[in-house]
Amino acid sequence: MRYYFYWISLLVLALDFITKLIVKTKMNIDDEISIIGNFFLITSHRNRGAAFGILQEQRTFFIIVTVIIVIGLIWYIQMMRKSAKPVLMIGLGLVLGGAVGNFIDRVRFGEVVDFFKFNFGSYTFPIFNIADSAIVIGVGLIMLDTLLGMKEEKARMRRDDGKEQEDHEQQTV
Repeated sequence: MRYYFYWISLLVLALDFITKLIVKTKMNIDDEISIIGNFFLITSHRNRGAAFGILQEQRTFFIIVTVIIVIGLIWYIQMMRKSAKPVLMIGLGLVLGGAVGNFIDRVRFGEVVDFFKFNFGSYTFPIFNIADSAIVIGVGLIMLDTLLGMKEEKARMRRDDGKEQEDHEQQTV
């Protein structure tokens, strides 16, 4: 399918928008709905910072950085779309959709709606949303593509070295 990575971005964006809208309209801030006991809850939370709540109240900074990142992602996707492997392109599509999803919240409301809450005993993992999940999964796929590419490059270098050795041995005979 042509330009599937942009369709992935749009799917992430749509899911992120719809889930945030449901949480904003159906839940009050700090309301919780238990999904799996106290381990997994849907909650209504607002984040004016970055991941894990860092850099609170830095809206202008996040908007500028996100615009730069989105432009860079689109440029890179366009450069790589004909030669890159699907794992990389899917990862880039996920990151793009997630970045735009959170960007829209920051521009419109000055904050991001988060709602997935996980508790591990007394530790509560920072609350997150679909866009955050897409970014993390996308970065994981980009890293996987990099590692697989390094492995393939090493194998190619070994084959090339073996061929050079064989050519050298044939020349000396």
